[in-house]
Amino acid sequence: MNIVITGGCGFIGSSLCFYLKKKIKNVKIVSIDNLSKSYSRFNLKKLKKIGIKNYKINISNKKLINKINFKSDIIIDCSAEPAVETSREKSSDVLNSNLVGTINILEKCRKDNSKIIFLSSSRVYPIKESYNKFKKYKKKTLDFFNEKTNIIGPKTLYGYSKLASEMLIEEYNYCYNIDYIINRFGLVTGEGQFGKVEQGLISLWLWRHFQNKKLEYKGYSGKGEQIRDVLFADDLCEIIFKQIKNFKIIKNEIFCIGGGTKSFISLLALTKVCEKITGNKINIGSNKHTSIYDIPYYVTSLKKIKKFYKWKPKENLTEGLFKIYKWMKNNKNMIQKYF
Repeated sequence: MNIVITGGCGFIGSSLCFYLKKKIKNVKIVSIDNLSKSYSRFNLKKLKKIGIKNYKINISNKKLINKINFKSDIIIDCSAEPAVETSREKSSDVLNSNLVGTINILEKCRKDNSKIIFLSSSRVYPIKESYNKFKKYKKKTLDFFNEKTNIIGPKTLYGYSKLASEMLIEEYNYCYNIDYIINRFGLVTGEGQFGKVEQGLISLWLWRHFQNKKLEYKGYSGKGEQIRDVLFADDLCEIIFKQIKNFKIIKNEIFCIGGGTKSFISLLALTKVCEKITGNKINIGSNKHTSIYDIPYYVTSLKKIKKFYKWKPKENLTEGLFKIYKWMKNNKNMIQKYF
């Protein structure tokens, strides 16, 4: 089997490279990554050690994508500019990378006669849906996002680019018989993640506690009331592996995948867990200013994914965070270059 992983030098992409290389016999994997993130070169070195080649290409460059001479059976599209605030500031860059990039990958699917697994986002849902569900949560009602949740309404330009990509994939399936699976992921973390404010929040929060550095509760009450569920990379890789194995019988479906009720947590509660793990208590500032792009709540319904694959996340939240902490301790000097 030949697999192309776009964004293969990123956190999720590289995690999939290592996992699938171990799990699938006689698999050949190549990565497509433009190495725009500083930590991508660190992951590139690790991929080279296990014989995975990277094409240093931006997927929005159709000409260079067409020159790739590796014929794929499956393309796993992990490549994206995921920062929602960046999509406000550099809208054309984000739409070009995320949406035009999807078109080019779909054209490669046509050329190779390959399938596609697309990593979409929880941000395809309107911002107002998050507020509505947050109000219910504050009244002690846990309301989930699922595959049938309303998608109409402003959702960030990043979210729009992912939803538009989903719709393009469905059109290519209808027109060209390209089989697909679309996965809407929320907050993903794990060992090897170099967290930033808009990407990798869990790792960033833990790292700042470990290093006794400043943090800030930003938005809403300024008290860390925001809610997210957390999915660990190993669980993500396992469900992608199951999807590859069962592609002949389960295809052309959209799935919501996340931590669900097993691992949803507020930012305030996350702080307490980080304090317990690191032994450090830091001063955390308060800023009530809320970005028009921020959302207060996201918890995933796992009903459909459990039904189709009998899958559910295995990693315990506290144990998973402790594993990240151990990785940080063991790689402290290297990590400081990227955080």
